[in-house]
Amino acid sequence: MNFSLSGRVALITGASSGFGAHFARLLVREGARVVIGARRAEKLAALAEELGDAVLAVSLDVTDEPSLIAAYDAAEERFGTVDTVIANAGIAIGGRSTEISAADVAAVVGTNFTGVYLTAREGARRMIAAGFRESERGRIVLIGSITAELTGQGETAYAASKAGVAHLGRQFAREWVRQGINVNTIQPGYIQTEIAGDWFQTEGGARQIAGFHRRRMCPIEALEVPLVFLCSDASRHVTGATFTVDDGQAL
Repeated sequence: MNFSLSGRVALITGASSGFGAHFARLLVREGARVVIGARRAEKLAALAEELGDAVLAVSLDVTDEPSLIAAYDAAEERFGTVDTVIANAGIAIGGRSTEISAADVAAVVGTNFTGVYLTAREGARRMIAAGFRESERGRIVLIGSITAELTGQGETAYAASKAGVAHLGRQFAREWVRQGINVNTIQPGYIQTEIAGDWFQTEGGARQIAGFHRRRMCPIEALEVPLVFLCSDASRHVTGATFTVDDGQAL
């Protein structure tokens, strides 16, 4: 099986920090050329400088379709057709359902669901136009969350948007199954990244960790093998799947 990403052109959204920045470093290490997109241009520029000529930084807002189209255009001009998409951009706005504003709900759904939809769709359009039906080279990975499988307080809009992502992955996989494009979803558990803020350093966060069966956070490195597999030629026969990587937190 070929797990190498050499020769692949990847586009990662939400790449200025957290999962996205980690994924960019991983894919470059595995041989891919990578387009990193996000709204925070300064952080992107620093990451691109760190990773060198194999990386192109593009200013990108996944809720704005022209911005996405421009990012894919820039990717094609620099590296050629994007054959690997990681739709990672996401936000979380906490609060009880009776208190969170309509604007905050719209922002969460707009980034976490609509942004994923638009990112994957633009990538698929270009893969289809490039003839991936024959090469079966297309790879799209959606980044969901284990909260899609859980219930709780304070993250209802976020969790519901991620549940939508999981089903969106299956819908896209079915629609593009004859177009040479595999679509899969990774659902990470609770991992310490910027989006979690300092919650897990508080008393409430410590109690949450103590409630996990293994009483620990899931390390970000746990996502590496599944991600590389789903981006590689080795995953040729895997599409429409949801991979939960949470160290047993949801059991």
